[in-house]
Amino acid sequence: MHRLLFILLFLSFSTFVSAQKKIKFIHADDFKGSVKNGIRFERAIGNVEFEQNTTKIKCDSSYFFRGENRLEAFGHVHIIDDSVDITSLRLDYDGNKKIARLRQQVVFEKTGVAKLFTDFLDYDRIKNEARYFNGGKLVDTTNTLTSRKGYYDVRTNLASFKKEVVGVNKDYTLSSDTLQYNSKTRIVYFRDLTKLVDKEGKTAIYEHGIYDTRKKTSTLSTGEMETPSYKIKADYYDLDDLKKYYKVKGHVAMTSKNEDLTVFGEEGYLDKKSGFSKVWNNAYVAKVDDAGDTLFLSADTLVSIDSQDPKKKRLLAYHNVKIFKSDMQGKADSLAYVSADSTLFFYRDPVLWSDDNQMTADSIRMLLKNKKIDRIYMVNNSFVASEDSLKNFNQIKGKKMNIFFKGKNIDHVIVEGNGESLYHALEEKLIKKDTMLLKITFLVGMNKMICSNIRINFKNGKVSNVNSYIKPDASFFPPHEIKEKDRTLKGFAWREKIRPKRLDVVKNQTVSRDKKPK
Repeated sequence: MHRLLFILLFLSFSTFVSAQKKIKFIHADDFKGSVKNGIRFERAIGNVEFEQNTTKIKCDSSYFFRGENRLEAFGHVHIIDDSVDITSLRLDYDGNKKIARLRQQVVFEKTGVAKLFTDFLDYDRIKNEARYFNGGKLVDTTNTLTSRKGYYDVRTNLASFKKEVVGVNKDYTLSSDTLQYNSKTRIVYFRDLTKLVDKEGKTAIYEHGIYDTRKKTSTLSTGEMETPSYKIKADYYDLDDLKKYYKVKGHVAMTSKNEDLTVFGEEGYLDKKSGFSKVWNNAYVAKVDDAGDTLFLSADTLVSIDSQDPKKKRLLAYHNVKIFKSDMQGKADSLAYVSADSTLFFYRDPVLWSDDNQMTADSIRMLLKNKKIDRIYMVNNSFVASEDSLKNFNQIKGKKMNIFFKGKNIDHVIVEGNGESLYHALEEKLIKKDTMLLKITFLVGMNKMICSNIRINFKNGKVSNVNSYIKPDASFFPPHEIKEKDRTLKGFAWREKIRPKRLDVVKNQTVSRDKKPK
């Protein structure tokens, strides 16, 4: 009894499954049987309608191969399948495999989500997957994406595009070789090198990541962004186009094209609305002059302020500031660069070196002209010192100093207020030894001067002569009368050991491109 019941249930289930697979003819204006090449089929014409389970198929005419459970449909083909609506001019439908091959003017619609336009589409009802080839276009309320081939997963609403992918919406145009797009969430997934150009002229190229086209936010990796005025490169991006707020991490390089200036670091952000950007962690700046020489500047933190008002545009450097240029090095706690007048301001214990000259003051201001050092203004406790070939230290001090450059070298120094100078006079003689002529340098004496205002002239970066104004108090000491305590002025400190080298300023970027930072 139980066995008979099992057989009956099995047969009933098999019959049900078989019925589920069969294509059912519903209606036609004209319906008749025919035979071609020994194969029986039924020809239907006018308002033709079939169904299989919940799927309805309509067309103008058809060949129905009942024995093969297959259907060929022509003219105004229309398939309605749950949330899917498809139209085309031709259809070849396999009822056993539930695969529809649609051709010519195909429109595949996920109701209320997106439409796919193509001339060649295969729809697998079991997998709920539509594949197109020889060109297709996906359209929703936000985006239009075209490619040579691709597929659409009905369950997940995920469209995958391959070959010559182009995406367009009101904000940007993108191009790629491989791309995925969720037509419900409106999220784009970058799977290969992708280029975006927005309506403002900004260009971006990325390898991987996602972009939410509704929220206009992105999480991307390994790429660069470029506008007519700036360029940003990094390993990882977190971007918000609505707020105009962009965070970057790993091998960061932010370039101002107008200033020929690039800021490097490991982390940073750009707030485009406020014109405020910040970079930290191995941060440094590279600024190229017209001669091709580069000024490097490093600090714990670098801040750039952009503005429509040129007087408000500036670069700020905070803590442990170091600069390096072939003809100038420096250290300070903090620094500000004002682009309107090309001026660098050094704060808190600044010290600069030019050739053999060391310059210190409470604050220092450097003026650039044609991207070269033109003048240096030193305020309070100003001090210039240099070491000659005999290890003597020539020194100048005063309340204020103005240092003027000619080319790459110091041309002259003007001391204003409480001026003092200490200068060692040297001479060179040729001495014959055996058959050789030797050049000998020796100390002639030491000049010491106290005068309110002093001018010191330089030649080839070294002190040439000293001119004084308003009743100077000057003394000359021959070598045998020079006492050790008189060899330096009050406040002298030789700081050559902390003079930055290029490698002290140009930082090594350490974040691996293969390992995403937390």
